[in-house]
Amino acid sequence: MPAAEPTPQAGAILHILGAVAFVHLLNDLVQAMLPSIYPMLKAQFGLSFTQVGLITLTFQCTASLLQPWIGLYTDRRPLPFLLPLGMCFSLAGVLMLALVGSFPALLVAAGLIGVGSSTFHPEASRVARLASGGRYGFAQSLFQVGGNVGSAFGPLLAAGVIIGRGQGNIAWFGLLSALAIAVLYRVSHWYRGHLAGLPRKAAAPAGPALSRGRVAGALGVLALLVFSKYIYMASLSSYYTFYLIDKFGLSVGSAQLYLFLFLAAVAGGTFLGGPIGDRVGRKRVIWISILGAAPFTLMLPYVDLFWTGVLTVVIGFVISSAFSAIVVFAQELVPGKVGMIAGVFFGLMFGVSGIGAASMGHIADVAGIAYVYKLCSFLPLLGVLTVLLPQIEAPRKM
Repeated sequence: MPAAEPTPQAGAILHILGAVAFVHLLNDLVQAMLPSIYPMLKAQFGLSFTQVGLITLTFQCTASLLQPWIGLYTDRRPLPFLLPLGMCFSLAGVLMLALVGSFPALLVAAGLIGVGSSTFHPEASRVARLASGGRYGFAQSLFQVGGNVGSAFGPLLAAGVIIGRGQGNIAWFGLLSALAIAVLYRVSHWYRGHLAGLPRKAAAPAGPALSRGRVAGALGVLALLVFSKYIYMASLSSYYTFYLIDKFGLSVGSAQLYLFLFLAAVAGGTFLGGPIGDRVGRKRVIWISILGAAPFTLMLPYVDLFWTGVLTVVIGFVISSAFSAIVVFAQELVPGKVGMIAGVFFGLMFGVSGIGAASMGHIADVAGIAYVYKLCSFLPLLGVLTVLLPQIEAPRKM
């Protein structure tokens, strides 16, 4: 019989929230290093865009397929020490990436980094909810923004440590994974102590008064919204530097700075999306975030370098504010399944991004990198599906 959802602490446990957000930063910084060194790997190993997309697909698949199952299992039997143990896979992947000499070995290394990510997200998301003090949107946003900050600084750190200095310097990122293991070891002790203090059986939390079919339909709509958001995000995170180099003739270093600006805007939007959702309602945030990005994505393929930089910052800020609201909305639809829902949606995020990156790599080989951005610009229009979501929150004033 599944365990009931553990009760959150009466007040937010900020040092625990800060710890899991910090490790999310380290985890995603290591992940962001991978696409940041694609130009170097492409030149060194003679890769096509399709092969570059396959590296992303391998990472994203291992980072996505395990997450729902880990979340489902740990909803029944929480495993606090899975947090530091899982991060050991990331460490092994980073060290392997620094040493390998073939394309298949690159795929294995990327896959190991993905396994580390898949074991981290469901349990860390549960810890963030437990330490939220009931401020679920704030906790999820703080957790998420750690990852976004890591993703933003990953390209800069990769440019300073790896680009122009050789493949072996990738091993320095192993220190970040080792630090993450140490922090998660401390978090897992708090998590185990918190679980030990709970009653053995508790009443399952009540969900919204919706039929199972209505809940399933709402989850399907949320999945489609994640699809539209992360296919578009994958086009920027994986190929933005190539696009800037191809269309505007930028150097790799200059293109990385533009990628940093985009990812920094993503971090800002993610941080604000959760607390705003707590205040004005998560459905409103989802609606504005995804559909609201459409005018800017539609303009992007046709503007000059200056406006490309401006529009990608706006797009990153607006579109990123939805994910925390989507995760919390889904957790409220299916109470008592925090880990499974986090695993499904984080897994869906990674899986969709990987499939999208591989597909867009093939499209770029066939039709050119600029065509990718024209094609993807229509995806945020799927945000209109938000109208199909049920109203599960009390009306709030703007």
